Amino acid sequence: MEQENIQSVSSPLETDPIGKLIFKYSIPAVISSLVGSIYNIVDQIFIGNSVGKLGNAATNVAFPLVMIIVTLAMMFGVGGASAFSLYLGAKDERKAKSVVGTAISMLILSGAAIGIVSFVFIESILTVFGGRGQTLEYAIEYTRIVALGAPFAMLETGGSQLIRADGSPRYAMLSNMSGAVLNCILDPIFIFGLNMGMTGAALATVIGQSVGGALILFYFARFKSFKLTLRGFIPNRQALRRICSLGMAAGANQLAVTAVQIVMNNTLGHYGELSQYGRDIPLACVGVITKVSSVFSGVMFGIAQSTQPIIGYNYGEKNTERVKATFKRAAIIILCISTAAFLCFQIFPRQIIRIFGNGDELYYEFGERYFHIFLFCIIIAGLQILCAQFFPSIGKGGAGTVVSLSRQVFFLLPLVVIFPIIWGIDGVLWAGPIADGASGIMGLLLVRREMKKWQYDLHNRFSF
Repeated sequence: MEQENIQSVSSPLETDPIGKLIFKYSIPAVISSLVGSIYNIVDQIFIGNSVGKLGNAATNVAFPLVMIIVTLAMMFGVGGASAFSLYLGAKDERKAKSVVGTAISMLILSGAAIGIVSFVFIESILTVFGGRGQTLEYAIEYTRIVALGAPFAMLETGGSQLIRADGSPRYAMLSNMSGAVLNCILDPIFIFGLNMGMTGAALATVIGQSVGGALILFYFARFKSFKLTLRGFIPNRQALRRICSLGMAAGANQLAVTAVQIVMNNTLGHYGELSQYGRDIPLACVGVITKVSSVFSGVMFGIAQSTQPIIGYNYGEKNTERVKATFKRAAIIILCISTAAFLCFQIFPRQIIRIFGNGDELYYEFGERYFHIFLFCIIIAGLQILCAQFFPSIGKGGAGTVVSLSRQVFFLLPLVVIFPIIWGIDGVLWAGPIADGASGIMGLLLVRREMKKWQYDLHNRFSF
């Protein structure tokens, strides 16, 4: 079949100043990336100040399910956006249409599957996630409702990636923010005004995600790059394979985060019972700190994701000098922000913890130590996120997957299992900075090696 071509016109992605483009794409991308964190943090704040420590522990037990939803959403969303940008740069409209339609369909179908399975087997799932006793009861009450909103959560998270790649980062931001703002409004009404506790927090989340997901769907009826038809939403095997290969880096990283969270919940519960802190204090503190650090990760991922259309388009145009310049500019921005985050976490840990409700001195003591030790190498962690996003943007999903998995699978997961055997619950804390440092250095070395190859003629190495 003869290739259908997009009209050859000059794109801002190849002509506008890099700093201007990063700013244009990063602000909406950061806000969109933070949407999931906003839902979780707002719920955690109101639950912590109403239900208390057990409520914080319960949301931590439920968090792996949220991460599974994010995992698939990022795989289909980032993979679809990366493939779409590459095909757009190569002027291949037929394949670009196919990956967009397939990505949207897979977001909806996989979200529905997660919702059904989670609703039916909720108690068994949350027990595996580390839930016990009253903490498990609260987690079931919260998660049973949240699971029903999985298709909308998938659309809100993954669909925004495609919209940004289509050149509408502001719409992606506004649609995501509308759901998050609605959740912030409904949480205090349901939790305190109607005294609905965990159920109220879950309902507020699902309603917000439904509104955000509906706005995402509305956009695809007026897609800018080309017209999408209903027939185009039928999943295509070849497009799905391409989407998964490029989105595997982001998806695998989120899946690894989920696996680590499950192992950490069970490890913290076990070794917490053997320490002065007990089982619930570590689970509650880590639940709070995980949500706070996810804000940092969301900002870093948003900045890294903002480079995807710039790097993808210019790599498709074989303009590697512009690709290098984009990566370096983003790295400088990330270093500045991560340094500020490091100072904040080291200086104000108790103040941050208090936002999520009160506790006894042991609760604050463990929380402060976790901030100080586990997040000590957070500066280099932001660069690892940028490196992981870089490779899918140039069509090398395999390398991106390796970099994405390096922190969670190669370093953190083994250390979380091994270190506590030697040092008890403190072993979990020291696993964090070692994993951040090692994975960050590894990612930078792989990017440096890739860029060194570009001194050769790339023409024969481009295949889409």
